Amino acid sequence: MWFHPHPIRLIIAWVFRVGKIFPSLKTALIVEGMTTAMGYSSGGAPTAASLASAGFTPGQGAGAGEPGTINLPAGPRPADQLPARAGETTAQNPWPVSVLSQKFYGAVERWPAAWVTGQITQINTRRAGSAYITLRDDFEDIAMEVNGFGRFAAAASQFVQGDRVVIHGKANLWMKRTSLSLRGDTILKVGEGGSLKAMIDELRKRLKGEGLFDADHKLPLPEFPKTIGLICAPQARAEGDVITNVNLRWPTVSFKVVHVHVQGEQCPAEVVEAIARLDADPSVDVIIVARGGGSFEDLIGFSDERVVRAAYACSKPLVSAIGHEDDWTLLDLVADLRASTPTDAAKRVVPDVNEQAQLIEGAIDRMRLRVRSRVENEIRLIEGYANRPSLTQPHTMLEPHQRLIDDSLQRLDIGLRRIVDDAQLTIEKAHASLTALSPQSTLNRGYAVVQSADGHVVDSSTQVSPGDDITVTLKQGVITATATSTTE
Repeated sequence: MWFHPHPIRLIIAWVFRVGKIFPSLKTALIVEGMTTAMGYSSGGAPTAASLASAGFTPGQGAGAGEPGTINLPAGPRPADQLPARAGETTAQNPWPVSVLSQKFYGAVERWPAAWVTGQITQINTRRAGSAYITLRDDFEDIAMEVNGFGRFAAAASQFVQGDRVVIHGKANLWMKRTSLSLRGDTILKVGEGGSLKAMIDELRKRLKGEGLFDADHKLPLPEFPKTIGLICAPQARAEGDVITNVNLRWPTVSFKVVHVHVQGEQCPAEVVEAIARLDADPSVDVIIVARGGGSFEDLIGFSDERVVRAAYACSKPLVSAIGHEDDWTLLDLVADLRASTPTDAAKRVVPDVNEQAQLIEGAIDRMRLRVRSRVENEIRLIEGYANRPSLTQPHTMLEPHQRLIDDSLQRLDIGLRRIVDDAQLTIEKAHASLTALSPQSTLNRGYAVVQSADGHVVDSSTQVSPGDDITVTLKQGVITATATSTTE
């Protein structure tokens, strides 16, 4: 290979090998060869005699930790009056910060360029033509800042968080804050095999194949939870964000908080134990796992397989609120709900009491409107009934029936008359027939009916002998006679 990159830990060790950390600097370092360039001689701490000879006036306890005073010129001093070497500086004649920063800058500028390898934990290429990267050692918890412009920025824009890369660059000191970084000019990608992102992606695929991320396994959140289990770091802002926002939205909720490490080696085991404990608590309705934002490696504990399986086995709804919107972990995929931030989790776990009050008021208003509308409709219906003639003039209700009865009676009378007339006619006809056939009518024409003594009608002279008594019935009256003779 035409280059041999150094791990970040070796770069940092090289920077620190001979130098010492200055507490007033963010990342300022004294490196090998720098002491000679600055003229610094490593002596012990200044003595009281040397301070006194330099014009330093200690307070009652300069040796007791109390501040003393020293008189210095109010304005800047000419450069030719400043010490040339660090060993020549005194309390009465110190270097300004700008001079010391310039010394650092000069020393850093003499450092050679180097290849360095690591993993991208943060990258920002939003500004055109510039790239800012946080590069983490592949095996140690050590990171450094890398920046670059132009072609380096264009090439870096193709990379994402978690990529393993090799960068060529030169150490650079930003004098305004005396902060050290690596100014990159070349960036290359390392194969995917050993990166944290690749390992997590492989774990994600395996767990997805087992069904741990299936949507049909996710549980719905309770609409009105009474107790929320919260897993977070002690004294973390995430805890305050969740509790404050939940109490603002739904003050009746109580919390059961379990404090855990949210990064480092202890994180996965403690999170697993906290999930199991809150899941076993019958009073807990929903569980929130919350953590503020952080770098990729800071959140790696929430992609641990143990944590993912514990979340999958949890019988209660679990909400993941890890980092910010752009951060992601495997816990987000297995959780029943993924919130972008802890504040977002608080808003999504409980309803807003003001919104619920508005919903209730709206429901009451709709109920009142419907009841009022129903009552008004019934009133109009009753008024319609009351204004009908059948109620204002009740006898009108009987008029149709009276007309029906009158018509029926009239038809009945006519019908009966016809029946009587028909019967009368029949009787008359029968009477006429009877009259025409009656013996009386024959008698009326001058005939007589002769009867023997025993009452039989005599219709032949042979039926009577002389001397027999006979009765002769005439039109009017009856004659009793005795037959004297008969003639055939």
